[in-house]
Amino acid sequence: MTLRSIRNLTLLLGAALTSGCTVFPNPEPPRVMDLAVVRAVPAVGQPVMASLRVDTPYASEPLAGSRILAKPTPSEFRAYEGTRWRDTGPVVVRDTLVNSLRQSGAYTNVITDTNPAQAELTLVTELSGFHSQIPESGPEVVIELHLQMIHDRSRATLCTRSIRIVEPASGTSVDQIVEAFGAAGSDLATRVIEWARTCDYPSGLRPSPETDPPTQP
Repeated sequence: MTLRSIRNLTLLLGAALTSGCTVFPNPEPPRVMDLAVVRAVPAVGQPVMASLRVDTPYASEPLAGSRILAKPTPSEFRAYEGTRWRDTGPVVVRDTLVNSLRQSGAYTNVITDTNPAQAELTLVTELSGFHSQIPESGPEVVIELHLQMIHDRSRATLCTRSIRIVEPASGTSVDQIVEAFGAAGSDLATRVIEWARTCDYPSGLRPSPETDPPTQP
């Protein structure tokens, strides 16, 4: 390359930068997906008389990130290209649980761990599965969560459980996988609410027994 060619290239790059343009193509922004539950959770009869804080699930990489993950083999994770969750996987799962618990009326109040308000109970969880996989039976998604209900004043564990949801997917495209995640999220929320109702709460927090309305004489 001659000196004149180098000078002309420098002038061209300088003009492009000055005008706010780039000589390289801009990458397409990723699609941002949400975990949209597909079934409403049933309302409970009587709420636990307490405020519940739902902590963001603990998770290690790559589950702690925002990529939508596939697990083609037991020892390998891959990410779907050009798409991600709207936030990290643990935050998406937390928000799904919070919204469903509020809709169910299972507690007098439900807050997240970003809320500075005090609560009598804390739901602590660990996320160990949030991915798609393709066994011989066909594509499916997996959500695996370990749960502990903590009484804040005494720090006692009131109940524990591990829940594993496996939901078939109609195909391997990212839209079909995200749709299956929505169905799995609905199932997860329902099972978490059912489990939480069985915890051994202190007497002052237990739901009031349901009674039939008095009959007129």
